Amino acid sequence: MKLSNELRALERRLGHSFATPDLLLRAVTHASRSGPGREDNQRLEFLGDRVLGLVMAEALLEADRDATEGQLAPRYNALVRKETCAEVAQDLDIGSALKLGRSEQLSGGRRKIALLGDAMEAVIAAVYLDADYAAARAFILRHWGRRIDRVEADSKDAKTALQEWAQARGMPTPDYVETGRDGPDHAPRFTIEVRLASGETETASAGSKRQAEHAAAKALLARLSDA
Repeated sequence: MKLSNELRALERRLGHSFATPDLLLRAVTHASRSGPGREDNQRLEFLGDRVLGLVMAEALLEADRDATEGQLAPRYNALVRKETCAEVAQDLDIGSALKLGRSEQLSGGRRKIALLGDAMEAVIAAVYLDADYAAARAFILRHWGRRIDRVEADSKDAKTALQEWAQARGMPTPDYVETGRDGPDHAPRFTIEVRLASGETETASAGSKRQAEHAAAKALLARLSDA
């Protein structure tokens, strides 16, 4: 199989030349575009998630030989979570190469965190199957880069960090209230307001309630740290 110019460009951004180009095509094919003779990336995603997990576990053990399991677990979760995979996918502009069905294209699928994260995991599996574990490990470490170095700071998500900030000051858990929802049913956008007992609030919008909650918490944390 010969790759299209679009996939050749992606291949260059990935930094891996595929001996079996079909693996790359499969890695960027969403279930909405699959059909007879065209597999989607779900099975590759399953494998890539496990390869990523092993590489990150090894990297964390090597980086801090004295860390306990309790210290390593949140760092690991920060590196392998879907949002982090999506960030790397955005860095590599995988979204522009995704093969999507019409409904996903219309609903902004190329920007969706879940789709980008899944595709990133599928690409990892494609590299692993095309070459070997060593190649996949080098690929992951190269593209995760500084995220591994700064993982201690990133290991707590914003909601957890805000909750700990509030509790340290004798406040109850922050409240998250949905204050708005717009957009079509297939691509809603939620607005969430986070509220502290002391009166501070912050609002954010995103394509899911969870993402909006995290964005609001992050914005409030940033304002509190500047106060």
